Amino acid sequence: MSKKETMTSRQRVLNALNHQIPDRVPIDLGGFQTGIHKKAYIELINYLGIEDNVTILDPVQQLAKPCEEILKRFKVDIRYLCAHGPDSFKGGIEQNTRNGKLWHDLKDEFGVVWSMSFDPAQARPEQSRGDGPDEQQLYMDISHHPLANATISDLDDYPFPRGNDPTRFTGLREQALQMRKETPFAISTGIGGVVYETCWYMRGLERWYMDMIENPAFCEALLDRILNFWLDYYNGFMAEVGDIIDIVMIGDDLAGQNGPLFSPNFYRKIVKPRQKKLVRHIKSKTKAKIWYHTCGSCWEYIPDLIDNGIDILNPVQIGLVNMEPKKLKEKFGKKLVFWGGAIDAQHVLPFAKPEEIREHVRRNLEIFKPGGGYVFNNVHNIQIGVPPENIVALFDAAYDFGFYN
Repeated sequence: MSKKETMTSRQRVLNALNHQIPDRVPIDLGGFQTGIHKKAYIELINYLGIEDNVTILDPVQQLAKPCEEILKRFKVDIRYLCAHGPDSFKGGIEQNTRNGKLWHDLKDEFGVVWSMSFDPAQARPEQSRGDGPDEQQLYMDISHHPLANATISDLDDYPFPRGNDPTRFTGLREQALQMRKETPFAISTGIGGVVYETCWYMRGLERWYMDMIENPAFCEALLDRILNFWLDYYNGFMAEVGDIIDIVMIGDDLAGQNGPLFSPNFYRKIVKPRQKKLVRHIKSKTKAKIWYHTCGSCWEYIPDLIDNGIDILNPVQIGLVNMEPKKLKEKFGKKLVFWGGAIDAQHVLPFAKPEEIREHVRRNLEIFKPGGGYVFNNVHNIQIGVPPENIVALFDAAYDFGFYN
């Protein structure tokens, strides 16, 4: 432990989440929205001379699971605890040929198929080290929406997954207890509670947008089905580890680059009450803080999220209208913890020099640090094309400039 550090990682995170001043700003890397693309990760470990048999955390986003050596190198204070699919679900990537191309298809529990074209001369996407040329797409995209042509009555017969299937949580408590006993880190769940987005994954985005205007009853019926899944899921999950975890991560993207992605009236009338019910349900079963992910310029929705009971906002997409760090901190800094917003990930992180990266981080930390209420992370996942020296500069600056004394 550095001579400047006076807290464990968990103490540091809990102080920040409770708007108290820790010894330094907590640092995060490695979650499903705070992670790193496989190819950027491979370049990073090669740059640092670290050996790692790269594994995939999330095949859809092609995120690597950072090894412990990387996490310790960057002084990361959070570790993740995730449930898994039920024993009855036989998922996994299947290889198929369409239109003269080889595809790898991943069907999720809701029947949505995610696909990626792939060069058969290379390894499977969940195994590829990415050492060769661009042998695959960078991410998986949806190739099948199972409810594209469904009616409300069809929902009664659709095989929705069972959220509280106990086999999802096998071994979870033992893992959580071991993490709490043997490590000093704060423990967060992976991302869950995806009530709104799952609907359009199943329906198709264009059709869903038409439904919001022409068929809102279908939207409500499907939202209720997805909400019930997550209510059941958190019943099972919290029964196992609700007394151990520190952060519960949920999220639905509500905003884009320029503001809301759909009508705020629709959100407040139809989506928000269901999100609020979910947050209250989770909070009835754990003392963990609720972390909410939405990309984009979400200023208009921040009061709604606070009203829903959200404690933490991620990824804090600075550089967009109304998302300036100073404005966010002054308006909402006493009510929300900001988790992210470290640097402009679109225009600065991929292109600036390391010394410029450090200066951007220093300036943003000076805004977000006062009074606690801040956890350091890039805006969303680190993508391919970000030079490894910039990633190192990003996290080293977080540590160097993150101390309060």
